[in-house]
Amino acid sequence: MKLNPFYPILDNADWLERLVPLGIKLVQLRSKDLSEAETRQEIIRSRDICAKHDCQLIVNDYWQIAIDEGCDYVHLGQEDLDDADVKAIRAANIKLGISTHDHAELERALSLDPDYVALGPVYPTILKKMKWTEQGLDRVTEWKTLVGDIPLVGIGGLSVERAPGVLQAGADIVSVVTDITLNADPEKRTREWIDVTRSAL
Repeated sequence: MKLNPFYPILDNADWLERLVPLGIKLVQLRSKDLSEAETRQEIIRSRDICAKHDCQLIVNDYWQIAIDEGCDYVHLGQEDLDDADVKAIRAANIKLGISTHDHAELERALSLDPDYVALGPVYPTILKKMKWTEQGLDRVTEWKTLVGDIPLVGIGGLSVERAPGVLQAGADIVSVVTDITLNADPEKRTREWIDVTRSAL
């Protein structure tokens, strides 16, 4: 399965309901600070929205709920991996994306035969405090050499203007959070992202 090159990350189903119908074909739900019951409802709603619009949903972190609710893709960060049952995820035929920030984390990720690898932050990001400085485009190129045919996601500080350079450096997919959700016109910005990444299809 080839993943769409445009990969927004949204924190609730309301965002998905608003933006997925615009033509998004790959999206991550990253819900935080909710109860398990609330998280389950967000995942169910998101699953159904994506099914209606032929969009691939990737559930961040909550792998057990993803299994329970028949989702087919999970994303795990390195800390999430510490507590995740990867064998159970694979037994449920769920595909797996994994975050990486350095060579040790990449080696760990590759040992789990991931369906994609994410590298970040490519540029400085305001989303969360990280111990890693910006990776830069040279690291994107290096990572693509190391992962080979595995899809590579570039994330962190990305914008419509920066996306083509990240794709040209070797990323197969570009992921975005705040450039859409903090934009004055998220719908217009989403359409711009779809247009700028279309050439990578």
